[in-house]
Amino acid sequence: MKQPPYLKAGDTVAIVAPSGILKNRIGEIQQAQALLKSWGLHSIVGKHVFNQAKHFAGTDDERCEDFQNALDNPKISAIWCARGGYGTVRILDKLDYSKFKQNPKWVIGYSDITALHSQIHNQGVESLHAVMCVSLQKDESEIEASISSFKNAIFGNPLSYTLEGSSFNKTGTASGQLVGGNLTMLQTMLGSKTSIDTSGKILFIEEIGEYKYHIDRMLQSLKRAGYFDNCKGVIVGDMTKLRKNTTLWGTSIEQLVLDAMSDYDFPIAFNMPAGHEKDNRALILGRTIQLTVNGKQSSIIFE
Repeated sequence: MKQPPYLKAGDTVAIVAPSGILKNRIGEIQQAQALLKSWGLHSIVGKHVFNQAKHFAGTDDERCEDFQNALDNPKISAIWCARGGYGTVRILDKLDYSKFKQNPKWVIGYSDITALHSQIHNQGVESLHAVMCVSLQKDESEIEASISSFKNAIFGNPLSYTLEGSSFNKTGTASGQLVGGNLTMLQTMLGSKTSIDTSGKILFIEEIGEYKYHIDRMLQSLKRAGYFDNCKGVIVGDMTKLRKNTTLWGTSIEQLVLDAMSDYDFPIAFNMPAGHEKDNRALILGRTIQLTVNGKQSSIIFE
């Protein structure tokens, strides 16, 4: 995997919106620019970021244009996605990564941006699962850990995590490239050239706003596609705002995950603070990690 150059003072970050609409959110983009400035970085905002095309931040072509320009511009060192939502999958097949592969740069975001992470992984380049512009809070101290891990990741400071233990943890050790992101998006990629080969790799998953049976259905779909056959391990992030069905599932979300993966002997670590909660720690996708899972705690060390 190619590692984009770490950022340094004076570098420029492009803010783009490949997914959902940013109606009445100018202040949040300005706050993101102020944060970057406080780190000695410059920023530019994509031409179409505040456009509105029904559900999306501009038409597919407009969103694609902003992202493509940021990919191709040699003066841009990182691309920070303003928000997720839905829409990235609609521009994937319009993107050209030929210049990006010659001059790789960090692509940053989570949730719907998992589609881009998957595509970039298959281009052989690392990317960053981390907070987006609209993730920032008025009081940034509320998400201090999220921001500091993001800063450490893009500036090249050592990254490691010690996770709170869980009685559901499946103990063991593993080493491999970290891949994954939002479960819905991973399932959406199945059968396409953007789907990730998880062989020899460690999978991270997170989700928001789903019924438990939906989550089980997605995991079963991945399983039937061979997604877990040669996987080295699984890290489970936040499963946020789960919806209640009239027919209850009957187990915890942790047990649901264990049941879906019961045919495999790789370690499974719960309680990774990453996903749709305020505590959303940065993960370098494509980077080799050392995963150690015990009942009392787990550790993730990025090489």
